[in-house]
Amino acid sequence: MKIGFIGLGNMGGPMARNLAAAGHQVSGFDPVAADMDGIRPVTSAADAAEGADVVITMLPNGQILRSVAAQVIPAMRPGAVLCDCSTVDVDSARAVAADAAAAGLGALDAPVSGGTGGAAAGTLTFMVGGTPEAFAQVQPLFDIMGQKAVHCGAAGAGQAAKICNNMILGVTMIATCEAFALADKLGLDRQKMFDVVSTSSGYSWSMNAYCPAPGVGPQSPADNGYKPGFAAELMLKDLRLSQQAAEGADADTPMGELATQLYGRFVENEDGRGRDFSAMLPRLAARGWGEG
Repeated sequence: MKIGFIGLGNMGGPMARNLAAAGHQVSGFDPVAADMDGIRPVTSAADAAEGADVVITMLPNGQILRSVAAQVIPAMRPGAVLCDCSTVDVDSARAVAADAAAAGLGALDAPVSGGTGGAAAGTLTFMVGGTPEAFAQVQPLFDIMGQKAVHCGAAGAGQAAKICNNMILGVTMIATCEAFALADKLGLDRQKMFDVVSTSSGYSWSMNAYCPAPGVGPQSPADNGYKPGFAAELMLKDLRLSQQAAEGADADTPMGELATQLYGRFVENEDGRGRDFSAMLPRLAARGWGEG
């Protein structure tokens, strides 16, 4: 396929390079200098979109997505698909999809899970909203960039799935870190706690696959000084999106709301920015929320 790729940062860059390595013609644009190995560089988002079968975007937020969509939709050929892989608010995803449909285009909101490692390895999971026809058209590209793509429903459903998933992740990571911090104060060895919880009712992805305690469980950012696999500020962004969505849908999410407040304090008032979101453990082990 002929692909336009807009947003070639830590996530978008490896995704675009994997598509190029698989033999697709990829034109890429990013306002910041990026690794263009195998990608044809162009000077604007509209240039990347011109003549493309699929335009893929990986952008920081919904406002930027709306701005980029306004540039690329007029440049796209009828029948092409605009596939946004950013994590943005549901309203922005639906608005862009409506604009694309009005122009005779397909549109997908397809946020990802798997982090920078998954982007490089081509093992991402895509949560996709949009029409079945657009999903089928982009499915071969999802198969290159990831290990799984789930069609979740109509426009906005992909973002809804991502927001709900990451609200669970933020809440369970805080609970996991609290449990380790409590175990420390009770004199319980961290490895022994892991051995029990990882095979008991406290089992979770945060414990078993991404353990926040260094030297315990599989390799994770905790074993690398909490260098981010998924940065705390990105978790905060997703949690805030969950609360924005909850407010708009009149949903009661008290744990999600509290997790948002705690990550907000960690990132904006303490030393969480630039650290992995699991670095909540040393923060909790050092002192309680009401101290310091």
